[in-house]
Amino acid sequence: MTPSVEHVHGAVQTLTQSSDTLFLLLGAIMVFLMHAGFAFLEVGTVRHKNQVNALVKILADFGVSAIAYFFIGYWVAYGGTFFADAETLSQGNGYELVKFFFLLTFAAAIPAIVSGGIAERARFYPVLLATFFTVGLVYPLFEGMIWNGNFGFQSLLESAFGVGFHDFAGSVVVHGVGGWIALVAVIFLGMRKGRIRAGKHTNFAPSNIPFLALGAWILSVGWFGFNVMSAQTLEGISGLVAMNSLMAMVGGILASLFAGRNDPGFIHNGPLAGLVAVCAGSDLMHPIGALITGGVAGALFVWVFTYLQNKTQIDDVLGVWPLHGLCGAWGGIAAGIFGQQALGGLGGVSFASQLVGTAAGIVVAVIGAGLVYGILDKLTGLRLSEEDEYKGADLAIHKISATNED
Repeated sequence: MTPSVEHVHGAVQTLTQSSDTLFLLLGAIMVFLMHAGFAFLEVGTVRHKNQVNALVKILADFGVSAIAYFFIGYWVAYGGTFFADAETLSQGNGYELVKFFFLLTFAAAIPAIVSGGIAERARFYPVLLATFFTVGLVYPLFEGMIWNGNFGFQSLLESAFGVGFHDFAGSVVVHGVGGWIALVAVIFLGMRKGRIRAGKHTNFAPSNIPFLALGAWILSVGWFGFNVMSAQTLEGISGLVAMNSLMAMVGGILASLFAGRNDPGFIHNGPLAGLVAVCAGSDLMHPIGALITGGVAGALFVWVFTYLQNKTQIDDVLGVWPLHGLCGAWGGIAAGIFGQQALGGLGGVSFASQLVGTAAGIVVAVIGAGLVYGILDKLTGLRLSEEDEYKGADLAIHKISATNED
């Protein structure tokens, strides 16, 4: 019996839906794995007495992020909730559920970014409360403005400059916002004890370079899920995104290699700087534009982090503000430069819109974080006592050390 046209159409539609669901699920798993990268990057950078705390914070933050985003954040950004029966939720092979998982892994990157900046002196539960509010309210406020057209922000840019703000995979929406939130948190917490000795800055050496390197490798590999699978469907997948991610990563490696003078900490953060910067315009740029974008980001991270550590009172342990905040902002602007057809890009992007959108992300992040961390600092306090900081967060908070030797 010859199948009807309707039957064939239905079968094709089911295959397409199931393929898209699997595609996005694999992307969600890859980005979820990146949180292990965040954890080991922090473990390898902090001192031995704070390694357990780094691991526990990242995992606990993810759990809190999931609850905050499930009940509040996803609704704030997209107006959707999960207060329906399972049969309704699972329609279309459960694509919308997997899409939530994918977007959640992005949202949970916010506290993972912040964690590296405030390491070694932050109290545990106040930070988890901050995670709940930043993931539930601050991040999805800007996410919805850019990726769902909330508050007419994108329409305003389109009417003024012809096109809206373009951020394909979150240079500004995720990394920029996370980095600027982290800067506010770092300023509230102040410097770690012992950083200033005899009037001079002292930098604490990373505790475990292999763990730091492992974290960087996990993040770099997972980033191809972060970027490529932001297409969210098989039909939308682009080899250009993969190629641009590769070239930006290479640009970051080479720039940090030379600007950082072979320092392994800089070299392993260099590819991350490049990947942060290329997220926004990875679907538009020519690969050479992506290479330049990544190179600028790698050098920017090395120079700014070095300056912060040696010349200022801003004690950003992993350099998350220069890595995510500044390189993310550069990525938003770079999309408006190298996305132009005159520079080999695909076009459809406005430099003015990119500037305004990037600035808006910074404003939302700084004001939102100021409110969250400012209120929590007044109500609960954010910082460990001097005695607990000296003892280390592992023993002070978790009552166990990372190694028997400690």
